[in-house]
Amino acid sequence: MTPPPGWYRDPHAPHLERWWDGTAWTEHRREPALPGPPAPVPAEDVSGRAKAIALTTAGVVLVAAIVTGAFVLRDDQGGTGADAAVTESVTPTYAPTTETPSESVSEPSADDPAVVEDQLNGITVPLLDGWVRPEYVVDDDVLMTTHGTYDCPGDPGVCRHGLVLSRTVTDNDETSPKALAEADISEAADAAYDRDLVGKRPFGGIESHELVKAGPVAVAGRAGYYVRWRVKTADGPGGYVQSLAFQSSVGTESPVVVRYVFDAGEDGPPLADMDRITKGIRSLAGTGGGGVGSSIGPTD
Repeated sequence: MTPPPGWYRDPHAPHLERWWDGTAWTEHRREPALPGPPAPVPAEDVSGRAKAIALTTAGVVLVAAIVTGAFVLRDDQGGTGADAAVTESVTPTYAPTTETPSESVSEPSADDPAVVEDQLNGITVPLLDGWVRPEYVVDDDVLMTTHGTYDCPGDPGVCRHGLVLSRTVTDNDETSPKALAEADISEAADAAYDRDLVGKRPFGGIESHELVKAGPVAVAGRAGYYVRWRVKTADGPGGYVQSLAFQSSVGTESPVVVRYVFDAGEDGPPLADMDRITKGIRSLAGTGGGGVGSSIGPTD
């Protein structure tokens, strides 16, 4: 559960307070209403280690926020299904200026709350509104998901309306972004909407697909290529799958494929998010250049 809406310390301007709307930061800021130290802000403890925050108010009052780590095995329904994973949970305590959140929350790091780092492939990916870092997800390649889950329309289980994954291409010597994207799209569609990791069919299987668009795109200063399919499934509204291939700028500079999986229908994320995420990809090596957001990128 997230803290309730309220004024909290701004992670980028500690001398100010910033409005938390219950799910995300807004652009509203103010000076602290009362003299005293600014209050701490909800933030994810990415290291999983204990931190203590000492606050001084109108006397000498020490408020300690203790973060404890524990390994738990669970899935989104509290069971042990295919969507279960071993993860590290943390329980921070917050002290806002106007009200005290009743529950703890895991949120993006205050140091950089707007991106997800993929250190293996040397990129950062923007974390848009409505998207969160993965929790209780079996696939290690998942970078982000849409918030929440729902009951799959086909075989029993829980599904998500959107996923973004990344993987390094190491199983062949192909380096052409176009060839890699065209070869990956079928596999990406099957993994997303045909059969899951344990052979179940959460959407009843794929009935058909059609090419929506494809073309070159600059990604983090490198030439890339993307292919987007519209997939129709036996159960549910189906969805959109996109394979984006480009060369990494770090390490061995192996090719990278970023996969996008968006449910169709009114509950799925807007297709424009595919383009926004692509244009926001940056290189961790600092060699992104001017290619990101280039006019050759995909457009609706």
